[in-house]
Amino acid sequence: MSILISIFISGYHGKTTDFAKNSSCHRTTIAHFLNSGKWDDSLLSDALKRSVIEIIYSEAARTGKPVFCIVDDTIASKTKPSSRALHPIEDAYFHQSHLKGKQDYGHQAVAVMLSCNGIVLNYAFVMYNKSISKINIVENIAKELPVPPVMSYFLCDCWYTSEKIINTFAARGFHTIGALKTNRMLYPFGLKKKLKEFAALLSVTRSNFHLVTVKKQKYYVYRYEGKLNGIENAVVLLSYPEKVFGNPKALRAFLSTDVSLSVDEILSYYACRWPIEIFFRQCKDKLALDSYQIRSAQGIRRYWLLMSMAHFMCVAGTGEFCSFEKGYHRIGSIIQTEKYQYLFQCAKESNDFDAFIKLAG
Repeated sequence: MSILISIFISGYHGKTTDFAKNSSCHRTTIAHFLNSGKWDDSLLSDALKRSVIEIIYSEAARTGKPVFCIVDDTIASKTKPSSRALHPIEDAYFHQSHLKGKQDYGHQAVAVMLSCNGIVLNYAFVMYNKSISKINIVENIAKELPVPPVMSYFLCDCWYTSEKIINTFAARGFHTIGALKTNRMLYPFGLKKKLKEFAALLSVTRSNFHLVTVKKQKYYVYRYEGKLNGIENAVVLLSYPEKVFGNPKALRAFLSTDVSLSVDEILSYYACRWPIEIFFRQCKDKLALDSYQIRSAQGIRRYWLLMSMAHFMCVAGTGEFCSFEKGYHRIGSIIQTEKYQYLFQCAKESNDFDAFIKLAG
């Protein structure tokens, strides 16, 4: 509990001393709790997952709106230790950071979020440690999801639009909407063409494209429906921002296995994956995802679990569903108020001023 309290009151900046400030336990006791404490973190993980499923699926059944399963990964950056370090951080590697455009040292996490009707909750936050591929991590999580009560969608970037993942989500009742790499093979008019080559042929003239508006931004979009490698029939949208039409570097492609959706619906649904980027930023800004000083892999995974619990409490634990930021400040305010009320009561009942000052300290 002291870990969660410190997150909401003073903010966790990465050190176990941050937790100790709001606990009667020494910092080494808290470190032991995370690194080697005899508690079953899988029970907490399973309980959180059940709660997320119940909230999101109930909202889908009530409103008829789709469930979005959003997947992406991020890097918790760390400083590479000296080769002479006696106790380096476990399971930290170099990973390609698309955000920084270079190799970044640290822990890579695969996040899976579920959302419906504006409610967005983290379902899983899994450490990638090279013993299992990110594709298999997501595939395993997809297999454990119940079939949603309405038509639903798996949203992802181009890394996760693989045949294995698409088929696994399809078996669980989810269509896929995701970005595509521009070297994917298409079969327009029965001819085998790389996506970027087909786009170059089409973009000789704007007449093949339609101008659409998504979130106040305008794009020229061509709709292809047909075969891709590994997929018998799907929609692929070839898209250029209005002001850079025909620029190969500006080309973006999006896949939808639900061919009944319009161009506007596909692009609008794909935009619903943005909350996972916000989630990563919130975890790094407020929950010390980039700055924790925990060395053992088990301790890190347990901290990530408590971080997910804190996020859940902010969104769903204040009596109404709200944004993380609003819930974070509300819970912090409640804890501070209860602390002051407790201290006031102690002051009224205390005859020993020195003892009271030590308690308030």
